[in-house]
Amino acid sequence: MTSQQAVRIDGKAIAQNLRDQLAKSVETLQKDHDITPALAVVLVGADPASEVYVRAKGKQTQEIGMKSLEFKLPADTPEQDVLDLVEKLNAADSVNGILVQFPVPDHISQQKIIELISPDKDVDGLHPMNAGKLAAGVEGLVSCTPLGCVMLAKAQLGDLSGLNAVIIGRSNLVGKPVAQLLLKENCTVTICHSRSKDIDQICARADILVAAVGRPNMVKASWVKAGACVIDVGINRVAQASGKDKLVGDVDAEQVREVAGSLSPVPGGVGPMTIACLLHNTLQATCLQNDILMPKL
Repeated sequence: MTSQQAVRIDGKAIAQNLRDQLAKSVETLQKDHDITPALAVVLVGADPASEVYVRAKGKQTQEIGMKSLEFKLPADTPEQDVLDLVEKLNAADSVNGILVQFPVPDHISQQKIIELISPDKDVDGLHPMNAGKLAAGVEGLVSCTPLGCVMLAKAQLGDLSGLNAVIIGRSNLVGKPVAQLLLKENCTVTICHSRSKDIDQICARADILVAAVGRPNMVKASWVKAGACVIDVGINRVAQASGKDKLVGDVDAEQVREVAGSLSPVPGGVGPMTIACLLHNTLQATCLQNDILMPKL
């Protein structure tokens, strides 16, 4: 008798479906209110991975009918100049969403930028006010990657109510907001971190396991409950004997796919959802700013 392999959670297809819905909503917004959402993306320096992300964001923004505004600054741009640009974008009525691509050069404070972006234009969902709204269960802009993780889980499982969810990692970027979102879905939530004891045993009780710790192939088959939904947020480059790096997640996919019920791949899982959720947040920000009901997606 052969074992059943985990269903591959196709982040590309689910992201495309979300973008198709967003395109229709943008068209309706233009027709009914004469408003076209505009996303401003700021890139400081020439980090190759960041440049790829920014190009992808710009392309997908335009494809669904939104305006894409890009501001590319040299790596040695003074911190105050970056902050001044953010202030200018905050004040511009023509801009609905602001995203500064991280990481920024070392001489620029990432936290200063996060706190300076107007909360109602914070499409990255990182401003402390938006984090507070999420914790309080109040409508606000939610960090894109966590939102994408929960959308993937719901696409696979449907109603998440009552399920045990375990998150590996407690970062402000992924771990904490994923936990809050899963609580909102009525899951029973546990967060594991570097000081957690018997982490493998905790994970093995999860119906939904979200790995967001940044350690390649950390999660083994013995960590996973049979039939669990596993969402792999990790993106790690591992050197190969051939000299070419391999992109792997935090989950040992070769092992885990033999045990899990479903598994998001790396690449092609959470990554595509992050950009689609950025566009979702840009539409949401535009609606909030103009006191328009956000379309149900």
